[in-house]
Amino acid sequence: METNKVKQIHSFGQSIWLDFIDRAIISSGKLKSLVDVDGVRGVTSNPAIFEKAITSSSDYDNDIRSLNDGKKTNEEIFFGLAISDIQNATKLFEGVYNESNHEDGYVSLEVSPFLALDAEGTAKQAEELWKKVDRKNVMIKIPGTKPGLQAIRESIGKGININVTLLFGLPRYEEVTEAYISGLEDHLAAGHKIAHISSVASFFLSRIDVLVDPLLDEKGLGDLKGEVAIASAKKAYEIYKRVFSGPRWEKLAAEGAQPQRLLWASTSSKNPAFKDTKYVEALIGPATVDTVPLETIEAFRDHGIAENTLETGLAEATEILEKLKTAGIDIDKLTQQLEDEGIEKFNKPFEKLLQAIEDQKSKV
Repeated sequence: METNKVKQIHSFGQSIWLDFIDRAIISSGKLKSLVDVDGVRGVTSNPAIFEKAITSSSDYDNDIRSLNDGKKTNEEIFFGLAISDIQNATKLFEGVYNESNHEDGYVSLEVSPFLALDAEGTAKQAEELWKKVDRKNVMIKIPGTKPGLQAIRESIGKGININVTLLFGLPRYEEVTEAYISGLEDHLAAGHKIAHISSVASFFLSRIDVLVDPLLDEKGLGDLKGEVAIASAKKAYEIYKRVFSGPRWEKLAAEGAQPQRLLWASTSSKNPAFKDTKYVEALIGPATVDTVPLETIEAFRDHGIAENTLETGLAEATEILEKLKTAGIDIDKLTQQLEDEGIEKFNKPFEKLLQAIEDQKSKV
């Protein structure tokens, strides 16, 4: 029998997490099947995923009614619904969490997108959600904005597992690794153990190409379409290898610290001209995570090619980014634009979700 193509990815040291959650996928046994059949090793969620789950089915209606005690805000009701789903999913991944020695088996829950530029509010809510979910294999998602850096360090310093989201640019990614390492040092200095703390840094891919590709045509660099995000990711992995080595890191590693793995996000191809498994195939390599939508997992299972690709073509990756610079394309400015747009892309569905909860309450 042919080995499952998604499972083959794990033989190269990369973990596949599912970028989706709702009640039906848990209760129907489909999520368990993805774990057993495809070797899926974790789950990520975001406000847009929950908005779709809550507004496109009646699965949450009764809970909205029971949580509506007249005192809770719509946001509090939402987190009540989400925490229940997250707890059920973390239970399903307990086996993966234990057998992977706490490397995998995580389920991610994001702080309110309204807090993306509020360091204090983010750190406060991250701690609240961490305590409410009360599971060792949950990760709280914090956006990697400038204010987010402070919240990331503070949260890691409290021993909370953090999934840093909305990363597009290399300078910001390096700042995130610094926040993680500093947070570990803070936790250790406060007299705590650090081996249990886990974190990933979610580097978004396809959105980079959606923004950059039209500019490439204008500059006569059309042959680089669909390659800038992959080149950036490969350079991010170089930063990862440099940061998580050397004396400063070794001191933490001696205390059992886990490196903050890079996680590839936004991995579905937005351009129909590209192969639907393009971004997954291009970045398979050790000590990384790829969070993949259901349809991309199904596509990869059908026709994906699992090969160790992450550290191939590094010189070409450097060259691609140099060509952008020479052509006057400011990638740092564009990635900042993507971060700003990314916050907005999560704010809109979150507003819609809160409105849906309000509508449901009024039906009572």
